[in-house]
Amino acid sequence: MEGSHATTGPNNGEEFKVQTAKHNNHAPMRPPSEQSKDRAQKRLSAESNGVSEGGAGARTPVEVTALEEAFRRFAVHGDTRATGKELHGKNWSKLCKDCSVIDGKTITLTDVDIVFSKVKKKSCRTITFNEFKEALTELSRKRFKEKSNDEAAEEVFKLIEGKSPIIAGVTRAVASPTVSRLTDTTKFTGSHKARFDETGRGKGKAGRVDVLDKSGYVSGYKHKGSYEKKMQPRPKPE
Repeated sequence: MEGSHATTGPNNGEEFKVQTAKHNNHAPMRPPSEQSKDRAQKRLSAESNGVSEGGAGARTPVEVTALEEAFRRFAVHGDTRATGKELHGKNWSKLCKDCSVIDGKTITLTDVDIVFSKVKKKSCRTITFNEFKEALTELSRKRFKEKSNDEAAEEVFKLIEGKSPIIAGVTRAVASPTVSRLTDTTKFTGSHKARFDETGRGKGKAGRVDVLDKSGYVSGYKHKGSYEKKMQPRPKPE
């Protein structure tokens, strides 16, 4: 027995080293809490891309209706941090305005704000998609009084399905009489008038500093430079 242990001792040591090296190459086990977080993040990412994870790594398409797609578009409008799952009051009002839910007669902006406050949770400033449909159903009863509740809701849903936020054009500056009067150089007087020429362009340093005139002419003389022309030698006849 002792002889057999002596001969097999070095081989066992090498096998132990190989097994230790293989074990070290494996990634360390992660806590269950971190694994559940990773699964939740993957699920949210899959839902945002329109797919859900099935069994054994399968990916099942998630049916997104045209109404829900419009909800997501307005939910992320103007907010880079929005997930598209919740809609705040400002974009809710914009949705009702852009999709012609507000007609100015039966449905007004005040009605839209009241319904939003009614369906949302007290501690929240946003509404979910289910609360969004509840709010539209509430407005549909007032917008289409002559129709049944289901038909009225369908009519309002059709107004929103497939729609996107309307992006307004660049706001133009409105000319103000006060600003125009203060920027009109033709009405400047005194030292301020000397800083601009006839076209309204600034003279730069010449308009701010008195430049000494060394030409020898009196200031304002109309025939300035005529003496030099007279004193030029006449060309000799050939």
